[in-house]
Amino acid sequence: MKVPSAKKRVVLLGATGSIGENTLRVLAAHRDRLELVGIAAHSKWEKLAAIARQFDVRHVGVFDNQAYAAARADAAAFPAGTHLVGGLAGLVELAQLPEADTVLVAVVGTTGLDPALAALAAGKDLALASKEILVLAGKFVMAAARKHGAKLLPVDSEHNAVFQCLEGHPQAGVRRIVLTASGGAFRDWPADRLAHVTPADALKHPNWSMGPKITVDSATLANKGLELIEAQCLFGLRPEQCTAVIHPQSIVHCLVEFNDGAMLAQLCPPSMTFPIQHALLHPERAPGVDSALDFTKLLGLEFRPVDEDRFPLLRLAKQTMVAGGVAPAVYNAANEVAVAAFLAGQIPFLAISRVVEQTLANVKNFEPTDLAAVLVTDDHARRVARTFLK
Repeated sequence: MKVPSAKKRVVLLGATGSIGENTLRVLAAHRDRLELVGIAAHSKWEKLAAIARQFDVRHVGVFDNQAYAAARADAAAFPAGTHLVGGLAGLVELAQLPEADTVLVAVVGTTGLDPALAALAAGKDLALASKEILVLAGKFVMAAARKHGAKLLPVDSEHNAVFQCLEGHPQAGVRRIVLTASGGAFRDWPADRLAHVTPADALKHPNWSMGPKITVDSATLANKGLELIEAQCLFGLRPEQCTAVIHPQSIVHCLVEFNDGAMLAQLCPPSMTFPIQHALLHPERAPGVDSALDFTKLLGLEFRPVDEDRFPLLRLAKQTMVAGGVAPAVYNAANEVAVAAFLAGQIPFLAISRVVEQTLANVKNFEPTDLAAVLVTDDHARRVARTFLK
């Protein structure tokens, strides 16, 4: 029988990425409330070893087979008695650690789907930073959370903000939610310059420090499209209730409008430590890792409507929300393929949206009855998207 702990015990999947690094800052600041019991990463095993030593973690996973072999060959880099696991099976094992209370999934793309479902099946609270998981298999993930009585705590800054604004308010009273978008690296560029964008240009986000894929998604607003799809799933909303607006300062992270026209907003500086801490400590509040907003200094907040001709991926995301079925999964798969090709210098920036649109038009939509059908469609959509890279 599991003995209750005064601390929340956390497994962090994706410990060496941007979300992982910010989570470690939160964990370090609240060692009296949070304990790290498991960590995993794709391939940076030396960095994992350093984290394991810093936080005295004895359960470590390395997804990449070659990196896993290298980690096993240098086991002395890890604390004595470390249990080292590899591959997807290793991530699933960590997600089900008996001593864990919360599993934070922050791996890139859809790799975190199996571990997320495993955590829910084991009754763990799931702190979710990988939006692609809900886009791919939202109805199955939400069904698993309900079946096993597990909490799903959004870590994405916008969804965490909506979560905070909705607490204590009946869903029937909500008219719509408004997610804010920074506009990415090119929000102020003239349209004719977009044809000449390089990967280096796209990775210069004005507000946030994030990984390459999500930074490009921010520049195309595919990130906001994925977030709208995720919000519809997380909060049980209709497509028309999920909207977005450009907000260059990235200080207001969402607005929730109620039936009487009143709106609530959630504000904090553009640092992921705020939503991460909220998710890990919920419902408790504690002093933050980063400084709060300072209203003694000049603070301007600007909002602009989204130009969907300039950002066609947001328009396409809305269309998939209305279409339902596997359309959101196809959107996500095609976008992942296109962004990877852009970062590799294979296609121009403006081709990303064209690849997604062509893939959506060439993959048949249907309502899946099981997760296997979604995964088959995901694989098929990726193969179709690759045919349009030429």
